[in-house]
Amino acid sequence: MACDLTGGRLRPCKDAVGGIKKIHFVDFGDLGTLTIGSDDEITDMSGTFDYYTYDVKGNSSLETNITSSMENGTTFFEQVVNLTLFKLTKEDNKELKLMAYGRPHVVVQTFDDKFLLVGADNGADVTGGTAVTGTAMGDLNGYTLTLTANEIRMPSFVDGGTDANPFAGMSSATATEGTQRDPS
Repeated sequence: MACDLTGGRLRPCKDAVGGIKKIHFVDFGDLGTLTIGSDDEITDMSGTFDYYTYDVKGNSSLETNITSSMENGTTFFEQVVNLTLFKLTKEDNKELKLMAYGRPHVVVQTFDDKFLLVGADNGADVTGGTAVTGTAMGDLNGYTLTLTANEIRMPSFVDGGTDANPFAGMSSATATEGTQRDPS
């Protein structure tokens, strides 16, 4: 039976860290054909695409909600990326509007340099957010953004990513980093 368990799990060392370092966006459909390994990791992709990197820190997160129905015999994974981007700019207003109109693929780079693909099959929709000036001088001046993807797998690990190139391990992909704006 395809849903039989295959192994247990020991208690791991306490060497993991939380948080997101960077988010990389790719237009929907541009990743090409994904090669999925035996552990549901992405081992290759065939697309030719540009990716756009956003440096994040602080309140940004990736959460996966497991939804399983005994009545319907269905299971899916709601992948939710919450972003906080500091400083309002006219350029970001335009770019975030385009992001809200589309449904990009999202690669989340964690602080321990793991790369997770959100919206592999269906893309990620912007489902909420704010552009906020705050009320006090110490309040957020910037954006909050929520992207949600519903998929048949949890976010897949992307093999071979590096800090310089999140797609470095994808031998069949041609990935080019797009311009990164400085909101100074």
